[in-house]
Amino acid sequence: MRANLLQRLWVTFSIYVIGVYASALNRFIVKGSGNIPRRGPVLLVSNHISAYETIFLPWAVIKHNPFQMLWAPAKEELFENTFQRLIYSSWGAFPVKRKRDLKANRILNELLLDQKVMLFPEGTRHKDGKLGKGNRGVGKIIYDTRPTVIPTALTGLNHWKFPGLGQQASVLFGQALDFEDLFQREDCKETHQLIVERVMQSIANLLKEEGAYCGEA
Repeated sequence: MRANLLQRLWVTFSIYVIGVYASALNRFIVKGSGNIPRRGPVLLVSNHISAYETIFLPWAVIKHNPFQMLWAPAKEELFENTFQRLIYSSWGAFPVKRKRDLKANRILNELLLDQKVMLFPEGTRHKDGKLGKGNRGVGKIIYDTRPTVIPTALTGLNHWKFPGLGQQASVLFGQALDFEDLFQREDCKETHQLIVERVMQSIANLLKEEGAYCGEA
């Protein structure tokens, strides 16, 4: 998958519009954006607390990297409506079935050759802010593609209403994770599980740093 110039211009324009709502009409703070490499394959792994993440997380990334894309798998139900499908697709989202989806995995593997992708390892939202367990499949993706993995902690967004004014939220991008010791291990379920556990622990640590860790779901 590749974005053409028109799509990149559309996304960049949208980012500035969203920025007015996020940081002028509300107070969405972005921290650690310098930890995100500008080039090369990058996988952002975040906790999952709100449907608005698919809007504000790309804003937080692309506003520091204009004309780039942040690709993301999204549940296939979001693409059933024609208008929604056009909007989500134009923003770099692509449908994923709830059960094992070989096509989506192939797209992810291709994107992670040189693109930026965001994933929510929990696979489901936790509106109470608690951190769920990570899906072992994310560990498999990381093992196979070896991207730069950036742990990401979102806070406050689960309390946002639209439209709304003066709401507070933040995102903290951590330092890239090191998996070299685990990449030396056999390509198996146990290794994939260890990888995703390291991912989830790093997200938990960021949430604790923000004073927003609510425990495990």
